[in-house]
Amino acid sequence: MAAPDFADWLAIANVKARYCRLLDTKDWDGFAALFTPDFRLDATGSGGPLLEGRDGAIASVRGSIDAARTVHHVHSPEIAIDGDEATAIWAMQDHLVWPDGRMLTGYGHYHEDYRREDGQWRIARSRLTRLAIDMKAPPA
Repeated sequence: MAAPDFADWLAIANVKARYCRLLDTKDWDGFAALFTPDFRLDATGSGGPLLEGRDGAIASVRGSIDAARTVHHVHSPEIAIDGDEATAIWAMQDHLVWPDGRMLTGYGHYHEDYRREDGQWRIARSRLTRLAIDMKAPPA
């Protein structure tokens, strides 16, 4: 395998940076554009669903966090590129606060597959694994 072009590595990192920003600002159209139509979301490792298809996955994410204040951070990417496909593992932390006062702070990793379509890198598969979750119940 030839050494990947740094521009591809940076483009993939930018996709994930936009993922965090668009998710946290609730720009659902922009967020959806980051994924392939056949996107697969596997959140079973953190008690969530396994979802097939971009539209259903985005609708599920939106339904679960649209009312919450969210902050997502990713760092320390491990990116491997092979032509028009790539894999990445991102260390992550997220913080969510719902209107009723429930709070979640989570730590873990995103394991992802990327595919270049029409010259754009998009997320084709994402699996979230959690190392720890700190939960706070709503006030009584």
